[in-house]
Formats: sequence, structure tokens, C-alpha cells
Amino acid sequence: MAQGAAGPPTWDTWCMADRRREAITGALLAWLQPRRWFPARLAGAELTVVERLELPDPEDEARVEVLVLGAVGEEADPPYVQVPLVHREPGTSQGVPIAEVEGLALVDGPSDPAFLRAWLAATPQGPRVAPGLDLGAARLVSGEQSNSSVVVPGSEGGAILKVFRSLWPGRNPDVDVPAALAAAGWPHVPAPLAWLEHGAAPFHLGVLSRFVPGAEDGFELACAHAARSESLAAEAAQLGTVVAEMHATLAHVLPVERRVTAAELTSHLHARLEWAVAQAPELERWRPLVAELHARLADLDHLPHLQRVHGDLHLGQLLRGPERWYVLDFEGEPMVPLTERTLPGLALRDVAGVLRSFDYAAARGGAGEDWTHAARTAFLGAYRDRVPEAASRQAALVLRAFEADKALYEVVYETQNRPAWAEIPLRALQRLLGTPLGGRSGGRV
Repeated sequence: MAQGAAGPPTWDTWCMADRRREAITGALLAWLQPRRWFPARLAGAELTVVERLELPDPEDEARVEVLVLGAVGEEADPPYVQVPLVHREPGTSQGVPIAEVEGLALVDGPSDPAFLRAWLAATPQGPRVAPGLDLGAARLVSGEQSNSSVVVPGSEGGAILKVFRSLWPGRNPDVDVPAALAAAGWPHVPAPLAWLEHGAAPFHLGVLSRFVPGAEDGFELACAHAARSESLAAEAAQLGTVVAEMHATLAHVLPVERRVTAAELTSHLHARLEWAVAQAPELERWRPLVAELHARLADLDHLPHLQRVHGDLHLGQLLRGPERWYVLDFEGEPMVPLTERTLPGLALRDVAGVLRSFDYAAARGGAGEDWTHAARTAFLGAYRDRVPEAASRQAALVLRAFEADKALYEVVYETQNRPAWAEIPLRALQRLLGTPLGGRSGGRV
């Protein structure tokens, strides 16, 4: 049903009355609270609209807009939350309903074809891509996601739209890095097709990339192997080679001409330790042991070159296609400011992330330590075959420090988002730092 200029009013005019504004923000907050991607720090906060972007629907069927929400007062700093809205008359959408306020249905944008049409029309690349896509057959990806993803079938395999829910001002590496890798001809990354940005900073609001038909989520693949007590070693070895090739390609297409000093590395890791303890006070008992590990790094006299890295690599950021592994989600750790996520780092941080992920798959699938050891050994062996310097004693110490650092971050994340999973990184700290804490050595999460 075309609504045109006589359709639902814009946010500005609709929110002029305080009563309406309070009703809208209250309805949005109630809907946002249980979302996986909604930051815990905003729970119960008074929300305000930081940025608003109206996206005209090419078919003039509904009003579409994007809200960037933040908290009023002391918590007004980023990250902000992106909430795309489709305004419809009640009962006219099959999408995910948010609320009905003042006789108007608010629908979550990624679940509504009007948003997809409007999003593509608003991007510089979208009009060229859109004719090959069947927007009416799009489906919202279910399950735990830190963003919202929509699979759109098409004549050339289709595409997947990722709507960034957590927003920081600046260019998102999940757009720039895959674009650079794809332009270099690296075959293990789905090529970005279109992206949308807004504002002077600007915000990257989302990216449309090629879809990989017949691919399996890397974490689910590993969990299934663990549940069957079936070795993951062959797949892990292939993955080790792919990660090594990714690092070599990144170093070529996004070069960084500088090494990190031992003092810089220890200072960086110590700052992250202090942050983790402040966020999760139960980590206080680990502080002396982690600090001792950091102190051992101070004696290193030759560290690898800095380079662009993935930044948050784990099995859940990987797809196993019919012929190869694919690497996804280059935006880095979502709890870290975007300005830090785009800085160069050490490739061994990505290696540590994959090693930590084997622990998670083993715990989820109920596999024992032998299963995890075999996967770790195969992955590391293949990686070191391509990167011989990663097999040195110095590199092994740096890798151990990065694994411990990643486990600390995981404790903070799990404590705030999935408390039942916090035992997994806590057991890793016990293994890495050598102090018994009791508890189970295996089992299923």
C-alpha cells in the first residue's frame, strides 16, 4: 500500500510532544534490553537520538529511518546503538515488531523488505547491485549475533547484509579491510559489494557482501566434531595455512613500516589487564600472575613487525565452504574503541584468538583435552610452516601472553553477556598461568 507524503510522520514531527517522545523511547528501550547486541551499560539508561537518517523507500510503501541512540548524561559517549525502523500501519508487515505507539507500528528494519530497498538505494554501489538480488525472499539470520545479518538470494549466489548495531564514529575495518583483501585477489574473503555511511565522522552503518552458498559456520563445525569426538586436526591445519596467507596479504596491501618495542607491548598488555580487572573484579586474583608473564616480555629484543590484523579472530568469524575457509567480521573486538581497532598489531594476536576458540568448541561439544590439543597442534604447525619465525621461543612467549590477554577479555565479555560461559576462559587462565583453581577440567556448556 503506497503511503507517500501522506504516510506516517517523520521522527521529528512525531516526537514534538513530550508524551509521544517518552512513549517511543520507552518502547524502544523495552525492546532493546534483551537484544544480544544491546550494551549492558545502557540498560535502564535514558536514551537520546544522537543521529537520524531518513532512507526513502523506492517503492514509496513505508517510511524508513535509521536512529543512532545513546544515553543522556554521563554515558553519552560511544559506542552508540543503531536501530533501523520501518514505520507502517499496524498489520502491514511480516517483520519483527518493536511496538505500536499512537496507532503506528514500529518494525525492526533488517526484517522488513522496505528497509532493504531503501538501504540499497541510499548506497553509491547499491543501485548497480540491486537488480541481481531478490529482496522479497530475504531472511533475517537467527541466533546469537552482535550485529544483524540478512541473507538476500540472487542470481550470482546472493549477498548478505550486515547492519552494524554497535557504532563508533569513523571508518569500520569490516568494510575497508575485506575490500582491500578482495581487491588483491585473496580468495578467502567474501567481497564487499556496497556499504552505507552517514555523518561527518562518518559512521559506517552496514556492509553488503557476497554470500557463500553451502558454507558452515566454523564454530558450529568444530562443536559438531567435538560432540562426536571426531578430530578437527585436518580442518585446523587448513585453517592455519589460510590465516598465515591472510597475514601475508594484509602486510602487502596495507603495509605498516614499524616494529613494536618490548616496552610498548608490555605497556599495552598491562593497560588491558587493568581494564579487565576493573570490569570484572573476580580477575583480581590473576593480576600478579599475568603481570609476571608481562614482565618476561620486557627482556625480548626482537619482536615482529606491526601490521594490520583481523583483531578478533575466532572460529565464529570463519566459514567452511565446499572448497575453502573464508574469513569474516574484520571489525575487531566490539568492546574496544574503533580508533584502537584500526591500529596495527601483531599477527600472533589472531593466532591466539583461534587457539582460544578451540577451547570454546571443546566445552560446547563436551570434548576432552586430547581433542583440543590435536586441533591446536595442527593449526599451529600449519601456521608455522608458512611463518617460520612464529616457531621461535620468543614468539611462543608472546603467543602465551596474547592467549592470556584474550582469556581476560573473554571473562569480561562472558560475565557481562553470558555468565554461564565464564568458566571456559577461567579454565584457560589456569592452564596458561599454572595455578590450580579447582572446578571441572571438561564438560559441556
